Amino acid sequence: MNNPFDYVPDADCEGAFQKLLAGLETLKRSSRPEDVNFCRELEAGKMLGVLVAIDSCGERHTLYAFSGQLGTEGFYHQGFVGPVFDYLQPDGYFKTKEADISRQNREIALFEEGTLTKARQKYEEIKRRLDAEVSTYQENCRSSKLERDAKRESGTADEAEMAAMIRQSQFEKAELRRLKKRAAAALAPFADDLKNAQVHLEAMKEKRRSDSEDLQNWLFTNFKLLNARGESKSLSDIFSDTPTKISPSGAGECCAPKLLQAAYLQGWRPIAMAEYWYGKPKGGEVRRHGEHYPACRGKCLPVLSWMLQGLSVEPPLSIDGRLTKTYTPEIIYVNQWFCVVNKPSGMLSVPGKGVAISVQQWLEAKYGSDKLVKVAHRLDQDTSGLLIATFGHLPFKVMQRLFATRKVKKTYIAELEGDCKSNGIPRQGRIELPISPDWLDRPRQRVDFDSGKEAVTDYEFIPPTEEGHFRGQAKEKHSRIIFHPLTGRTHQLRVHAASDLGLGMPIVGDRLYGTHYTHSLSGKNTTQRLHLHAQKIGFTFPIDGKHYCFESPVPF
Repeated sequence: MNNPFDYVPDADCEGAFQKLLAGLETLKRSSRPEDVNFCRELEAGKMLGVLVAIDSCGERHTLYAFSGQLGTEGFYHQGFVGPVFDYLQPDGYFKTKEADISRQNREIALFEEGTLTKARQKYEEIKRRLDAEVSTYQENCRSSKLERDAKRESGTADEAEMAAMIRQSQFEKAELRRLKKRAAAALAPFADDLKNAQVHLEAMKEKRRSDSEDLQNWLFTNFKLLNARGESKSLSDIFSDTPTKISPSGAGECCAPKLLQAAYLQGWRPIAMAEYWYGKPKGGEVRRHGEHYPACRGKCLPVLSWMLQGLSVEPPLSIDGRLTKTYTPEIIYVNQWFCVVNKPSGMLSVPGKGVAISVQQWLEAKYGSDKLVKVAHRLDQDTSGLLIATFGHLPFKVMQRLFATRKVKKTYIAELEGDCKSNGIPRQGRIELPISPDWLDRPRQRVDFDSGKEAVTDYEFIPPTEEGHFRGQAKEKHSRIIFHPLTGRTHQLRVHAASDLGLGMPIVGDRLYGTHYTHSLSGKNTTQRLHLHAQKIGFTFPIDGKHYCFESPVPF
């Protein structure tokens, strides 16, 4: 079985998907409204899955799935497998409880808009009136005091008048206290009404929260998934060992779990699977119609780690021998404060979770721990090019400050899929698309105008005649480009290139946002490196006041 998190679709999956696409084109012309609506929802953006399995007689079978729900039929549509757990039966437990929670939502809204609002308005109305009475009396007392003070300062008041003024002051203070006490007593019933309404609202919300939590727990407990050994496990148990402890919404409803469950229920053994995006990208994600994608890690990694047990699953793909290759970076400059390294594609900048050696570790081994080597910035694992590392705490802080204040000028060279002229893209310009992590599918990033961080990139396409190694561009329909990132967000250049809101042209060899494999002459799918290279970097170093500029030849 292929690895669903790192794979190239085999010929059977590719052929099955093309057959599915042809079927959907026919379905669009159907006379049945439900078919037309189904296709319309698909075109709004959906993941489709294909699975090839064999039965006990060795016969092959192909299954299809769509992620989540679609249209009025929810989990079902002819030609696609059903859900792992159908909790949407009209008279079933989930829908009944969901309807009760919806009723509570309406009751809470009505109570907030009715009883609570009236109680608050009445309380505020009475309070304003009583506060105004107290305020008016206080103003009268202040005026009276000013008159008394003026009379005292004039020296014309006799002993009897002085005594009268003292009695008047005492009376006014006492009367103000009595007025405030009467106002508080008059306001108390309305304050109690408002408090009781607020307490009742909180009780209603707490019941809704408790009922919603109970329903989710019921769903996760009864949502049971099989593995290849025929064993069953609930979502609650599957996610109990994860950092979150609870299942995210929609877990188990992606294509891969649906397909595996359907195969297991038939007694078939899965041998190949692929998932493809259909339609428009959603929610700032960078997705391309018809392109295959790995299973998401936030929802599917725990689920599939269970469901694939009992199958022999291929290890992650090796790109340029990545899993076994020993990388040797090239040091192109070194002084007492920093060094400049030419990082090869496939090598980590800093230590990761695996055993692969990073540039940081390679430099530590080369110069020793006494040098206090630290990589001052990062390049993606798949990106090659210039990387700066510092020696000691002060140079590290100085270099980080240069990057933070955008005083380091960086130039990247990339090759993009497609022809910029045919796509009508300006020869040069600026891309400003904020970026945030896709938390359920790390390490992918997404365009996020609500909470994403600022990401700005200047670009300029290079005419073919200006680059010596631009041979074959017309045939391959690739475009070479210069990037000048003004910010340094994760996957910034890759997202800005691939997103339809940016250039709409993925970087060649981009495993996450583009087409990360090519077809070789032998007919087999082969992988290739990311065509992105940090080609030039320049800055003025405050410690010695010198300006530095380094360049590295483009390796693709």
